[in-house]
Amino acid sequence: MSTCSDIQATKATLLSDNSALSLADTFRVLGDVTRVRILDALSRTELCVGDIAELVGLSESAVSHELRLLRDQRLVRPRRAGQMIFYTLDDHHIVKLFAQGLEHVQERALAGRG
Repeated sequence: MSTCSDIQATKATLLSDNSALSLADTFRVLGDVTRVRILDALSRTELCVGDIAELVGLSESAVSHELRLLRDQRLVRPRRAGQMIFYTLDDHHIVKLFAQGLEHVQERALAGRG
């Protein structure tokens, strides 16, 4: 069978099943408006559950549920300070991922206006 390219070389560089599954899970979690709004708030500053709830207009219980999903994917991390728990984006990779996704959306919006 003839191919247009070196399929074996390409196949050798494809994601492993585990990596593909993990990446898909990350994007699935990011595919929710509420979680994106929470990440947007946390991309600006460290916040406690009550402050996040006020900013995104949800109950603290709902925010806690969303934060659990974001923690499970290692997108946010908690920091305890006495009785309070503060959340922030997990690391610089998440900050970049969020910023690049936002840049992509904004560029698309600008291109649509022209």
